[in-house]
Formats: sequence, structure tokens, C-alpha cells
Amino acid sequence: MPLSEHEQRVLQQLEESLKRDDPAFEKKVREANVYREAGRRLRWAGVGFLAGLMVLLVSFTSNVVLGLVGVVIMFACGVVMERNVRRMGRASISDLGLTRRARAASAGATTTTPPWAKFFKRDNTTE
Repeated sequence: MPLSEHEQRVLQQLEESLKRDDPAFEKKVREANVYREAGRRLRWAGVGFLAGLMVLLVSFTSNVVLGLVGVVIMFACGVVMERNVRRMGRASISDLGLTRRARAASAGATTTTPPWAKFFKRDNTTE
């Protein structure tokens, strides 16, 4: 249900007062989203997974316990990666497109079809 004009004015006034009173919080809220946080965690989990693999490969022949520590590190990083991929999956592919369009609209640019939309679009004409 769309907001009435009065509600839109009140919301706009609240946003302006937030920008004026606490610009750091406003910037953090504007820039934060599921994809950024999950992507950051995925990158760190990938680095941790590779570190665990290196620990495993370097130390397994000389010290089995240290090799198993590498396996545990790899497992923990794998769990973190799986959870964040699921978190990103819950926010659908269309949300990625909407986020991109919203960014482009705020910058005054025109939007085109996102590159991943062409990849995921199914062509039902061919069999």
C-alpha cells in the first residue's frame, strides 16, 4: 500500500533529520546490505580455507595433529562459507537487480538488464 502525501513528507523529514544529526550512522545504514556483509565473510572464509589447506599440506607428513588442525580450520571455514552463500541466496537474484537499479537511479544513470539476468533467464523457445 503506497504512503499518503503526509506520510511521505513525515518520512522525508525524518530522513533529513537523521542525515543532519548523525551522518555516520546514515552512511552506514545506506551502504550496508546482505550482499556486502556476506561477501566480506565469504572472502575471509576463503582465505581461512586456503590457510587451513596450507597448514594441512605443509605439516601433515611431519605432525599429524597439526595436519588435523588444518582440517578443522578448513571445515570451520567451509561452514561459514555455506551459511553465507545461503544468506545471499535468501535475498534473491531479483534483489541484486533492484539494488543495482536503485544505485543507478540515485546517481541519475539509466539502467540496463543486469549481466546475471541474461545468464539465469531461461529460453523456453528451444527444446
